[in-house]
Order: sequence, then C-alpha cells, then structure tokens
Amino acid sequence: MLPAKADPQKQKEYLEQEIQPRLDEAQAGKRVVCFMDASPFVLAVFPGFLWPVARIFIQAPSGRQCFNVLGALNAITHEMITITNDAYINAECVCALLEKLASRYVGIPITIFLDNARYQKCALVMEKAKSLNIELCFLPTYSPNLNLIERVWKFVKKKCLYSKYYEKFPAFKAAISHCLEETTTTHKPALDSLLTLRFQLFEKAQFITV
Repeated sequence: MLPAKADPQKQKEYLEQEIQPRLDEAQAGKRVVCFMDASPFVLAVFPGFLWPVARIFIQAPSGRQCFNVLGALNAITHEMITITNDAYINAECVCALLEKLASRYVGIPITIFLDNARYQKCALVMEKAKSLNIELCFLPTYSPNLNLIERVWKFVKKKCLYSKYYEKFPAFKAAISHCLEETTTTHKPALDSLLTLRFQLFEKAQFITV
C-alpha cells in the first residue's frame, strides 16, 4: 500500500534528480549516502501465520512499553548507526545521530535522505547539520517507498517481533538491538538482497479506491 496523498510523478522526479546522482557518487566512493528514520518498537502482540488443527492459546506480553530507534542506514555498506531510548525521539536525538555520523565518516561528504517529521525538519537540526557539513535531503511527502531504511524496520519486525513472546521489556530491547548490530555480519546476506538500490515507483493509473 502507498499513502493516498503520495504524488508518483514527484517521487519519480526526486529519485532521478536527487537520489540517484548521489547514490552514483556513493558507489564511486566519493560520498556517503544514508537513509534516516525512526521506528517505535512496541512490546505488544505481533501475530504471524498460524494454522492449528485445534484451538491453542499463545502467550502475549502485557503493557505497551516502547523502544525507540532512530537509525541511519549506509546505502552502500548497509551499516546501521543508531540512537535509542525508551521515551521518545526528538530533535536532540537527531542532532546526536548527526554527530555520530560525522565522527564515523570523517573527510568525506555526507548526504542523508529523511522524511519531513517535525523533529527532523526544524531549525535545531538544520543548524547542526550545517555545522557538521552534512547535507540533509528531505524526501517528498508520503514517500516511504523511497526511504531505504524502511526495509530494515520490516526485516527487524519479521526477525524479532512476529510470533515472538518476550516476558520482560529488557529481553525485548536486547533482541532488537542485537538484530540491528548484526546488519553487516549475520544478517548481511539477507539484507544485501533486500536493500538493493532499486526503488518501487507507482503510476496514477495503479491507484484504486477501496
């Protein structure tokens, strides 16, 4: 599904004019390109596919504690750099992640593609990025299909949440953190296949009302 307010033509133009040229530079080793986004992982029920012959009962966690992950995905190496907390993501968190990126990739231009969330597209973040010489490129509104890191969130949910039971919140957080730490090791083959630089685009004619 694609958000109803998405503009396929703007997405196509943005991909061709903004994303692809920078990815070409990144593949040539002349630039680091990252895709940034935050994901709140809630300790709740995430059922998978189950076809029992007889009715069974599955344990489910109580409460709705949230583990927030703000991540930046290197589009070429698939390295993940993150900021996490149990409260909420704000502009200060984004600034902290920008500083980590600047320290990680010294001496090479950095471009970050990100959505238009208010805590990202604000004066504090823009000034921090400018001071660190980081280029922020804001994606067209309603364009999750252009944000490569969205595929990582889907992968983590599949690995850590669906049909899984965690009795305590610390175990829940540890599973997610461990999964993210292994993006360039254990999970590299799967993610290399998932995180190709081919982005799904849509045509207006494909949109239907349901």
